[in-house]
Amino acid sequence: MTKPPTTPPRLTGTLESALYAEDLDEAARFWTEIIGLPEIARVPGRHVFFRCGAQVLLVFRASATRVPPKPDARLPVPPHGSEGPGHFCMGAEPGMLDAWRAHLEASGVEIEADFFWPQGGRSLYFRDPAGNSIEIADPAIWA
Repeated sequence: MTKPPTTPPRLTGTLESALYAEDLDEAARFWTEIIGLPEIARVPGRHVFFRCGAQVLLVFRASATRVPPKPDARLPVPPHGSEGPGHFCMGAEPGMLDAWRAHLEASGVEIEADFFWPQGGRSLYFRDPAGNSIEIADPAIWA
């Protein structure tokens, strides 16, 4: 990769992140009922989107998003999709992580890991129904 001729323009942050799931109804139930994210958009068989703070979580059915848009498509989004589990991390106040752990366990969600990082902060790891690695963490892990 060659060096860019200018300094990149400033970004404001992450706007959206994507995960992939085959069963979008099951994904919607998990993200709304267990995690508490509001659903903001859905196209049956293709995707379901959720508001997560200032960001949007996009959950796509990979086989549907790999299809290239028609030449006259109103929204010519390039094809995309991935195989295997992805990762998504949500921030929570440090004092809420015990409550999150209790809520997840009461909801039948197995905690895969719960630990404190050497640089500070704590993370809880678990899986969504599609097998994606989900994390709820104290934002101090990146401070």
